[in-house]
Amino acid sequence: MRDPIHLLKDIDLTQARILELLELATQLKIAKKQGTERARLSRNNIALIFEKPSTRTRSAFEVAAQDQGAGVTYVDPASSHMGVSESVEDTARVLGRLYDGIAFRGFQQATVETLARYAGVPVWNALTDLWHPTQALADMLTMREHAGKPLTEVSVCYLGDGHNNVARSLLMTGALLGLDVRIAAPAVLHPDPAAVEAAAHAATRSGGHIMATDDIDSAVRGADFLYTDVWVSMGEPDSEWDARVEALRPFRIDANMLARTGNPKTQFLHCLPSVHDDTTTLGRHLHEQYGLNGVEVSDDVFRSPRSLVFEQAENRMHTIKAVLAMSLDPADRRTEGC
Repeated sequence: MRDPIHLLKDIDLTQARILELLELATQLKIAKKQGTERARLSRNNIALIFEKPSTRTRSAFEVAAQDQGAGVTYVDPASSHMGVSESVEDTARVLGRLYDGIAFRGFQQATVETLARYAGVPVWNALTDLWHPTQALADMLTMREHAGKPLTEVSVCYLGDGHNNVARSLLMTGALLGLDVRIAAPAVLHPDPAAVEAAAHAATRSGGHIMATDDIDSAVRGADFLYTDVWVSMGEPDSEWDARVEALRPFRIDANMLARTGNPKTQFLHCLPSVHDDTTTLGRHLHEQYGLNGVEVSDDVFRSPRSLVFEQAENRMHTIKAVLAMSLDPADRRTEGC
């Protein structure tokens, strides 16, 4: 019996595996739109263990699995004993006997690693405190579709909280594929040194380039894509907003920031959800508190023709579908391991 093919963190991937996943995602996307998709995963069952709520990630996993003929069980914190009255190890051993694969979205990277160690079936990281690999795959697919040139010639600048999971995964996956990845953030919000070192090593092998800086102009100059995320992540206390707004206001993406790239073709990326106006409870509160109508990004940029945010959201489904197929369908296990 071959070892399960997990997706736990971007640093475990190889350039070859990422490119295989992107190519398979492209094929599956075309097949879905043409109505020719073949269900490869019939008689498979997948568990979604979510400690954190989700719109895009849950929906993408469910639709991807169902399109491919797999059954899905969604388990939220109120429906599970895991970590409360049953250990993660015990839960993994039970679910591994019932399901063919497990997706985990939650707080600690250690939890998804433990699930993978004991489940005996493929385990996929649907977001932890450290990594968000399915988001990075969707980002790469989106840029490949819209850059008009090979990914090895693409430059992307992430502005904002460079210490979060989205920035870390973008940095690592981009480095593996040979992109020019810049993180523009205050020094206290740069990616952790271990992640930067690993990405730098990967970039050396791939011909890519990475940068983490608080110099906004050097970071955005010539960028093909500007990328951002909410300034306070799920699970962080609301008290963080005061410090984050003060530190990150200069890194807000608006029309002026797009102009600072000097590239009239720069496009905008965001993993969503976004605080881009005051139509939500959070948006209204932040507008009243800090005078920002649109926090990390202005509404005119978010809704502009340069914005690819909804293409990104759709691509979560296609890349997740590729991950499921490559993990569970023997015909798609082209290379061993990640």
